[in-house]
Amino acid sequence: MMRPAQFRHERKYLVSMGEKEALKSRLKPLMATDPHATDGVYIIRSLYFDDYFDSAYEEKNMGVYARSKYRIRFYDYSDRVIKLERKLKRENYIFKEDASLTREEVERILNGDVSFCLTSPQPLLQEFYCEYVSKVLRPRVLVDYDREPFLLEDGTVRVTFDLDLRVPVMSGDIFDPSLPVVHVMDADMLVMEVKFTEFLPQVIRQIVPPKAAEISAVSKYVFCCERTAFLRGYGYYRDAETHYSYWQREGAP
Repeated sequence: MMRPAQFRHERKYLVSMGEKEALKSRLKPLMATDPHATDGVYIIRSLYFDDYFDSAYEEKNMGVYARSKYRIRFYDYSDRVIKLERKLKRENYIFKEDASLTREEVERILNGDVSFCLTSPQPLLQEFYCEYVSKVLRPRVLVDYDREPFLLEDGTVRVTFDLDLRVPVMSGDIFDPSLPVVHVMDADMLVMEVKFTEFLPQVIRQIVPPKAAEISAVSKYVFCCERTAFLRGYGYYRDAETHYSYWQREGAP
């Protein structure tokens, strides 16, 4: 059963590797590592969707107050836990919903068959079907990064360091760990995120970068779209007879 989602605060920062190590040394005595992480790290792979007009991309760049996007997300290249997620953004607040998927269902979505979503008992899949059809949602970009997570108060406060942001060059198998990648950011830079539900404890507030250092425009999705635009051209999935030229490119490096 899907847990009820709730709005949470979200703060994002661009920090260097040196700043990360200094912050970690102060956070580790206060926060626990995520039990799902192996040696403190797990790999996230997300397939983002956007509509015919690239609304998720454009609205992020324009700073639209209320916006949303869909993604399929899994961890460590494994199909053991796969989620369809919808992330709603309201200024500096986020609201996430998710629904479980099987690998077979993911393959059906990638083949353009979303009919099973309409009859799914999971409301989010039903809504995804409606938006997929009405807004012409299609796969936009695949995103990988390594995450170092820290937790406080049973997960109500999360501090994460997202390293080595990269875009796998697509093939038919999005679970393939050996896909070649395009690196998106300088090797010395990473994205730090701070999420909390009601308030950020003062002991953590004193450690994380000050509010003035927050970069609200940081978006791994936008970074990856822009870094890889040269691979296909901006309107790459519109100019073919099939909606899935993204998966069928020829001559990709």
